[in-house]
Amino acid sequence: PHPPNTQGPQILARRHSSQIFVAGSLPFLNPATAASSPHLCCHPFPPPYPQPRRSSAPSRTMAPMATTASSLLKSSFAGARLPAAPRSPSSVAVATPRICASISSSSSPSNPPYDITSFKFSPIKESIVSREMTRRYMTDMITYADTDVVIVGAGSAGLSCAYELSKDPSISIAIVEQSVSPGGGAWLGGQLFSAMVVRKPAHLFLDELDIAYDEAEDYVVIKHAALFTSTVMSRLLARPNVKLFNAVAVEDLIVKQGRVGGVVTNWALVSMNHDTQSCMDPNVMEAKVVVSSCGHDGPFGATGVKRLQDIGMIDAVPGMKALDMNTAEDEIVRLTREVVPGMIVTGMEVAEIDGAPRMGPTFGAMMISGQKAAHLALKALGRPNAVDGTLQNVSPALREEFVLASKDDEVVEA
Repeated sequence: PHPPNTQGPQILARRHSSQIFVAGSLPFLNPATAASSPHLCCHPFPPPYPQPRRSSAPSRTMAPMATTASSLLKSSFAGARLPAAPRSPSSVAVATPRICASISSSSSPSNPPYDITSFKFSPIKESIVSREMTRRYMTDMITYADTDVVIVGAGSAGLSCAYELSKDPSISIAIVEQSVSPGGGAWLGGQLFSAMVVRKPAHLFLDELDIAYDEAEDYVVIKHAALFTSTVMSRLLARPNVKLFNAVAVEDLIVKQGRVGGVVTNWALVSMNHDTQSCMDPNVMEAKVVVSSCGHDGPFGATGVKRLQDIGMIDAVPGMKALDMNTAEDEIVRLTREVVPGMIVTGMEVAEIDGAPRMGPTFGAMMISGQKAAHLALKALGRPNAVDGTLQNVSPALREEFVLASKDDEVVEA
């Protein structure tokens, strides 16, 4: 290990080891060598600086993407750290506002596999580009017109749900997102800040995704929220049984004999301009299960439960209560459920239907609520799942911690 730098600021210990590749990005620099790196930008606080405690986790790279049904057993939700990286209590780093460091790779640039001084693209006809895009998109529309699961909303809960479901390649998953850019509010932390705070034990999901974080006793901090969102999205969309339909809005639900059986869709720009044109009819996607993760109230928020109230399938949508972070995260996970036959509600939309407190800028409940919604969907499809214990390696204690969460009277002091 590198000796402590007694002449300058210390580096806040990060969980990642010597090299971790996240979604094909460049490797992070080993923090053990950071003190001697010329690429440090430190907060201008005077010494003395606290001595960081460094992670003892062994070096590892990102686990290969799961592609078989048996990979459902390999999940942080089922109580497994992926990949295994034992961590002793002494490796916990104490987060402190006094220190801030950014680390950049010092490796020299290499020659690209082509001559950039006389570069020329291969020729192509413009019509070929048009045909390639159109053929693939229309094929996807035909393929997913009747699918296993439709997830409405690609925020942190919806993406986590889709990621967990996609581990079974026999399940087809369509994600419908009204925005051009999926991710919802998970590209930033609170008040447009960069860092993402995740309370334990939701950090096990980050371990599964091999996402680096700074670790404190009860929570972890990802240096930029976009690191989580881009990683889970790239891992998810690389799988062959998933299609993201972004810039597409869900205008209504398909309901037959009291059961939700799909969604009514349209281009998002068309949905926002029904008052300017007439006869812009929608399209449909049938599904065995619909997961609504439309977020909290707003122009496109909580639209799933609002529509259920409009058509008389639920009585009321009372909306969120005032912020209480400790109560809210437990409640969001605990109340994630199938609210009517065929439709599961997850994420902050749960707070709208149940009057739970708003959660604020902490994201662990979004991830675990999404995972729970995935296992509820597996249960509805008759597949092994962690909700009813049909996954063989589910720890009862961990299942209670992840799936049932805590009740209001069990909230710890903030």
